[in-house]
Amino acid sequence: MGISHLAVITLGALAGGFVSGLAGFGTGITAIAVWLYVVSPPVAASLVVVCSVIAQLQSLPWVWRSIEARRVLPFIVPALFGIPLGTALLSHLDTKLLKVAIGLLLLIFSSYMLLRRADRRSGWGGSVADGAIGFGGGILGGLAGLSGVLPTMWATVRGWGRNESRGVFQAFNLTVLSVALLSHAFAGLLTSEVGLALLAALPGTICGAWLGVHPYGRVDDRQFRAIILVLLCISGSGLIWRSW
Repeated sequence: MGISHLAVITLGALAGGFVSGLAGFGTGITAIAVWLYVVSPPVAASLVVVCSVIAQLQSLPWVWRSIEARRVLPFIVPALFGIPLGTALLSHLDTKLLKVAIGLLLLIFSSYMLLRRADRRSGWGGSVADGAIGFGGGILGGLAGLSGVLPTMWATVRGWGRNESRGVFQAFNLTVLSVALLSHAFAGLLTSEVGLALLAALPGTICGAWLGVHPYGRVDDRQFRAIILVLLCISGSGLIWRSW
């Protein structure tokens, strides 16, 4: 792995860490769009999981008071069953398919968030629907460290406030990705190539999360959401374009 590849990994980690520190999710959907240019999907997935856990732990002291067990557990318990399934699927996906799928996911997610009405709320499905979203998030967490995408979209449908949503994201992502990390380890996915890439990613993740968490309390919801979603649109478009 050359110096230029290591530099790309560091930059991707910096972007992913910043988004995670600012919004409580997004290491995977931001960094993997960059990392897939220089590493294979299994390496990128394992790298996302490790860096996501680090970024979540780093920003946890700022949001732990917003975490409510009764709201988070309906998401977390089903997710634990989805993680092994996502990890098992990882070895059966090729690079092109994964790039296109993640690119489309980024575009759909960001477009939905940008176009939705701010006052839209829904209590449809209750805890059962929350559990289904959690299960899907577990699969994506095991597959590519993307555990936060579905719960994030779902929180906007529920109409939760910023702190309320952040409490769900933080607890859910940290739990799911910690289990996903163990799953990757038992599956033999934490190879020497992942270790080398991690040496380049750690400084970016730590610095990015530190930079992101500080403006969290100083910008309003509309400002930081717009910044993040524009970056995700660009990343998704780039992944799809490079896949054809």
